[in-house]
Amino acid sequence: MGLKFFKYLTFFLLIGSASLAQDSIPEVVYDEETEFIHKFPNRITTRLFYVNTSNSLTINGRNSNLTFKLNPNKEDRFGASVSFRSITISYSFAPDFLSENKDNANSKLFHLEFRTYFGNHWMQTLELFNQKGFYLKDDDSQAEFYLPQTKSFKIGGGTSYIFNENFSFRAIVSQDEKQVKSTGSFISRIIYYYSYLNLRSDESSVDSELRSFDIALAPSYYYNFVPTKNLFISAGVSAGIGLNHSKSVDNNNLEKDESLTSLLTELNFRGSINYDILDFYIGLHYNHLILNHNTDRSSYVNDDIPYFQLFAGYRFKTPKKLVKKADNINKKIKLKN
Repeated sequence: MGLKFFKYLTFFLLIGSASLAQDSIPEVVYDEETEFIHKFPNRITTRLFYVNTSNSLTINGRNSNLTFKLNPNKEDRFGASVSFRSITISYSFAPDFLSENKDNANSKLFHLEFRTYFGNHWMQTLELFNQKGFYLKDDDSQAEFYLPQTKSFKIGGGTSYIFNENFSFRAIVSQDEKQVKSTGSFISRIIYYYSYLNLRSDESSVDSELRSFDIALAPSYYYNFVPTKNLFISAGVSAGIGLNHSKSVDNNNLEKDESLTSLLTELNFRGSINYDILDFYIGLHYNHLILNHNTDRSSYVNDDIPYFQLFAGYRFKTPKKLVKKADNINKKIKLKN
């Protein structure tokens, strides 16, 4: 699947490269610049990246000092993303030749992210995690066990409203815009996730399921700092509060099924640095999402999603025919570029 994605990406690169040799077409605008933002409305922004991310859980006893950590068999991953106008799609995979991935037999980690924008203020994100193979660690005894049959699934995202239209979130996450003057913005956001965990041992002595629904209001503030023409630094934090509904099921029928609705808290830290020369750019990005909630009356969970990325990319001029097709689609659905 990863090779197919790179074939499609190469196809876009070849189209973009061919368009560089064309004379400038007056009716196609490739660059727009205001006092604060340099936009690339008709360019395909491509990016290759290395990423390390996972979704781990820490289960804490409410009436005891017992703490168990469920860490996935982490993998180093390579990926690519393509952005055109309001849509960004990224995909990553774990090659077997990397040393950290060689001992990951029967484990997997799949991560997909989608982001789109509506006008100057609205942003929608969607992401998916599918993992198999976890290490269970008891903090008290420091014992660690590998559970190859344990798996988790998470899907969700957020709907955001960016108050300052001079602030570019695209400059942080997809580089299809460039912040040219320092500014910050408050961002109101609603986040929502569905999570599924099947905790299972090889001999099936343990076989339990946890289904969880999260929803929270998570206001945030971000600041984009532009110290020089080519250097970009961004940092932001959000703190949210909401509700979690969890249902735990013991498939061995040793314990009663239990459902619980409880308070949910959210913390999210994000930082980026980027350096660009004309349409070529390199940089790194770090994001850390922490969700805390109860799972039943005897335990609570820290849901932890760290994300680190190194990237390099290039912005290509989009062929005139593709621009016209995109314009026609936007007119039909009444969507601004």
